Formats: sequence, structure tokens, C-alpha cells
Amino acid sequence: MNSGTEFLAGAVKRLKYYKELGDKTFAQLSDNDFHYQPNDASNSMAVIIQHMAGNMLSRWTDFLTSDGEKEWRNRDIEFEEQNMNRQQLMAYWEKGWACCLDAIGSLSEDDLTKTIYIRSEGLSVVDAINRQLAHYPYHVGQLVYIGRMIRDNDWQNLSIPKGQSDQFNQQMKANK
Repeated sequence: MNSGTEFLAGAVKRLKYYKELGDKTFAQLSDNDFHYQPNDASNSMAVIIQHMAGNMLSRWTDFLTSDGEKEWRNRDIEFEEQNMNRQQLMAYWEKGWACCLDAIGSLSEDDLTKTIYIRSEGLSVVDAINRQLAHYPYHVGQLVYIGRMIRDNDWQNLSIPKGQSDQFNQQMKANK
């Protein structure tokens, strides 16, 4: 596998991992939990989902051929409660991720040397992908944190539980 193909495969793998963290968080929540807002200055999970999906659809639709900030996108509305129910939020979440993953999955190594534009700023395809690899995990971390606050002691850990690092590392060594 060459370095360009390896980069694209790694990007897809990492993005799928962060999507999975979001999915596992959502599975622990009630329908109303998506609209919990820690305080007036914070976003609810619903708003974060709206923003992430809106960003993905804008950035990844016609990724190589049009500016990533589409004229049809209204970013400010993404940060207003749209009163979507769980089913609508999950459909929008899935639509955004499908657009993102399909776009990256369709890229070739030759595409990595191309220039794309976001808000008229030229970026290499690699830089544009890296930009989103920083942006999406940032918001997924917010989703997980809010989910953990909501579930409190009923939260099912998504990674290595506190105090179990040594046990986890020993298990990983044993599996090799």
C-alpha cells in the first residue's frame, strides 16, 4: 500500500471510530437527552449534531469541484434548536457521515495533490481532510462529555475505564 492510499484508509478508519463513539453515546440516551443544554452558553447534543451534519454536507458535497462552504448552507441556523426528534437527528447524523465517508472513499492518491477551497481559501486535499479530522473529534468529544454528564453513574464507558489501564495493556499483549 502506498503512502497516499494508506493516508486515505487511515483517515476513513479514524473518522469511523469517532462516528462510532457518537453512536455509542447516543445509544445510552433517552430522546429528551438530545436537547439537554448544560447552560445558556452551551450547545445541546441536538445542536452539535445539526452543526456537524451541516458542516459535513457542505464540506464533502462536490468536494473536489466546489467551495466547501456551500451557498445553500446556513451555519448560523445550525446553532439554533430546530426541535428535531431523535429519529430526525439520527437521520441527519447518518446523512452527514455518509457524505463525508463516501467522498473520502472515492478519492484516489492522485487527488491528494489537488487544491480545494473552503470559504475561498485554497487547501491541499490532505490539509482539508486533516482539518476535518481535527474538527469532528472535537465535537464528538463534546457529545461524549454531555452524554456522560447526563448518564452520570449509569454511563457505560467507551474506552478504558478508570483504574483499568494495566489490565487493558496486559490483555492487549496477551492478544498479540
